[in-house]
Amino acid sequence: MIVDEAEAKEGYVKAEVHNQITTIEFYHPKGNALPSRLLAKLTQEIDHASHDDSTNVILLRSVQHEVFCSGAYFNELMEIKNETEATRFFMGFANVINAMRKCSKLIVARIHGKSVGGGVGLAAAADYAIALEGADVRLSELSIGIGPYVIAPALIRKMGLSASQIAIDAHLWRNSDWARRKGLYAELHPNKESMEESIERLLGSLSKNSNAANSALKRMLWEGCENWDQLLAQRAATTGKLLMQEQTQSFLGGFNKTVVF
Repeated sequence: MIVDEAEAKEGYVKAEVHNQITTIEFYHPKGNALPSRLLAKLTQEIDHASHDDSTNVILLRSVQHEVFCSGAYFNELMEIKNETEATRFFMGFANVINAMRKCSKLIVARIHGKSVGGGVGLAAAADYAIALEGADVRLSELSIGIGPYVIAPALIRKMGLSASQIAIDAHLWRNSDWARRKGLYAELHPNKESMEESIERLLGSLSKNSNAANSALKRMLWEGCENWDQLLAQRAATTGKLLMQEQTQSFLGGFNKTVVF
């Protein structure tokens, strides 16, 4: 996709449609972190593709870094002044996950590198994630005084409660093979060529399917999640409240890295 100088500096979300495949691409110079602006744009593009008759399937990907997504943009977190602002920030992740859930089109995620926190949530909320070896995962939230409450429903749905207990050890990386075995990734490839070939094959197949059939399958896959609008809003409020606790602010004050790798 064509990127101008400002977008390269500040990050972007872009979408394009080709052969009934909508590709949604995001980028941020700090390890593909997600500030509020990009979260809102992701939600907007997913909603648009959901209602676009020329789209049969969606590819979600990030670019540039050897990192798929480092989750919340910590520079923005450290600027939040009150609980209302904090809840609004975490609602950004809630809105993206709900948009992915309610989207009428199947979403394939290209996971080319490591993910932290909310990035793991994006992989979990995708209908089918194709990953590259080395796409390790970590839920770091508890280490700074909050928790992965907003993304937890997507994690539990995809991997089960037992695997989702990785949230307890916030300092531990789980390797990409673990993520595949636990169901976070549908496929794990040894090199980029193999990954890209598999993505191209699957997208080509899904793009030629009946749109109605794809949508019916999507609804079936997400049965039982109809209460997530309310649930994720509650989780965002919980996270926002915890963010403003004195101890959490102390953790953030000593946190001088945007990406935890």
